[in-house]
Amino acid sequence: MRIGIVCPYSWDVPGGVQFHIRDLAEHLLHQGHQVSVLAPSDDDTTLPPYVVSAGRAVPVPYNGSVARLNFGFLSATRVRRWVHDGHFDVLHIHEPATPSLALLTCWAAQGPIVATFHTSNPRSRAMIAAYPILQPALEKISARIAVSEYARRTLVEHLGGDAVVIPNGVDVGFFARAEPDPAWQGGTIGFVGRIDEPRKGLPVLMKALPRILKELPGTRVLIAGRGDADEALAHLPDESLRDRVEFLGMVSDEEKARLLRSVDLYVAPNTGGESFGIILVEAMSSSAPVLASDLDAFAQVLDGGEAGELFPVGDADALAAEAVRLLGDPVRLAELRERGGRHVRRFDWSTVGSDILAVYETVADGAASVAPDERTGLRARFGLARD
Repeated sequence: MRIGIVCPYSWDVPGGVQFHIRDLAEHLLHQGHQVSVLAPSDDDTTLPPYVVSAGRAVPVPYNGSVARLNFGFLSATRVRRWVHDGHFDVLHIHEPATPSLALLTCWAAQGPIVATFHTSNPRSRAMIAAYPILQPALEKISARIAVSEYARRTLVEHLGGDAVVIPNGVDVGFFARAEPDPAWQGGTIGFVGRIDEPRKGLPVLMKALPRILKELPGTRVLIAGRGDADEALAHLPDESLRDRVEFLGMVSDEEKARLLRSVDLYVAPNTGGESFGIILVEAMSSSAPVLASDLDAFAQVLDGGEAGELFPVGDADALAAEAVRLLGDPVRLAELRERGGRHVRRFDWSTVGSDILAVYETVADGAASVAPDERTGLRARFGLARD
C-alpha cells in the first residue's frame, strides 16, 4: 500500500506527535508498505529517507505550548506537488484542525483520507470559532482516529462527528531491552520533558524536592529535556539542594531508554494539555514505576491507577508524600513494575499498527465495495455516521 503521512509540527523539535508519526512510518515500512511523510523542517535538518521537507516552520502558541507550524501559499504548492506525485492509496493526516500542512493537505487531497486527532482541549474557543473554515476540509475525511478518549471528546464537542480510539504506539521491546546505566541507579527519580514548558510540571517537582530530600537525603533527580537548567532550579526553594539535581540535556532515544531502565521512580507532574501520555507508556515499557498527576489522560493510560500511582494535579506536597512512600516501599515498586509491564502490551506497535492499518484498508477499499448495511456500520465505527 502507498501511504502518505502528514506531520503538522516541525520535524526539528521533538514532540509526541512527531515521535508517533516517525514510529508509525517505520513500522509500516517494516511491514513492506511504501511510506512518505511530509513535515516542516529547517534546511539544515538531516531527515530520514522517507521524510519530505515542506520548508521551515514558524512558532505559534497552541494548547498551552508553542507549536512550530508551516502554512501559506508556498506550503500549499509543496503540498499539492507531494500529493500529486505520491499517487497514495491513502493519506493519513495528523491534527487537521490546526492551521498547518495537515489542513492544507485536506484541501488538496482527492482520495481516501484518515485523520488522527491528538489534542485534548475541552475549552478551545479558537477551534469553535474556526469551525466554519474547517468544515469543508473535515468533510473530506474518510475515517477519524483519536489517540485517547479525551482527544475524542474534544473532537466531538468542538467539531462534531466521532472517532475510533486507537492509542499512540510504543516499541515496548526497545525499552525493555535497554541496559541500565549504573551512574543513573540508586535512589533516583526521573523526569523527561521540555524544561521551559510549564505544563510539563517540572516546577511542581522542584517544589516537592525539599520534603523528599528531608525524608530520603540520598535521593537524586535526573532531568532530561530541552531548556535552561537555571530556569528550572529557580523553582527550587532551597538553593543548597541544587547538587541533588542533575540535568542531562537532550538525550537520544537510546539514552532515554537507558535512563528509564535505571531510575527507581519516574515522575510525570504535568499540569494540563495532555491527550495521552506517551512517556508513561515508555516508562512502563522500561519497567520504571510511575507516579503521575491525575490528569484524565494519564489516569486512562495508567488504567485508573492500577498500573501506576496518581497524585492531585499541581499538588507538590502530595507528590512529595507519594514519592517518599513509594521509594521506601520496594514491594510496592516491584508490584508497579509487574503491573505496568503487563498493561503496556496493549500499546505495542504490533497491536496499534495493526489497528491503524485496518482503518487504512477499510477506507482504501472504498465504500462502493461494501454492502449498504456494512457501510453504515463502518461509517459509525470510524466517526462518520450521518443523521
